[in-house]
Amino acid sequence: MSKREKAVKNDGLFAKKLAKLRKEKGFTQQSLADAVGVHITQLARYEGGTSQPTFDVIRNLAIELKVSADELMFEEDERAPSDDLKLQFEAVSRFPEEEKKIIRAVLEGLILKHEAKRWQSAA
Repeated sequence: MSKREKAVKNDGLFAKKLAKLRKEKGFTQQSLADAVGVHITQLARYEGGTSQPTFDVIRNLAIELKVSADELMFEEDERAPSDDLKLQFEAVSRFPEEEKKIIRAVLEGLILKHEAKRWQSAA
């Protein structure tokens, strides 16, 4: 899926999620706007999909709603690992902490190696 197709697909996703979470958490538009430090009109624009918040506002919304910024901005499985890795990550989650540290170090090394190759090929 192209970036444009993803953008069209996600158009309004943030607005819908924000309104849904606000209601689930028991906030009125006014109370959430006050807690986050924006005007109620601006919050209504966010929920209506006619305006996009800054990173600072997204951060404050996530804190007040007690969710991650990812939960506000992405679909449920959009940032999840692919199916072929899910089972492996689930298995690793049951490992002793010392073995998890080793796995994290190996993954970080592989990710850095991959990113370095990607940057080299882009240059």
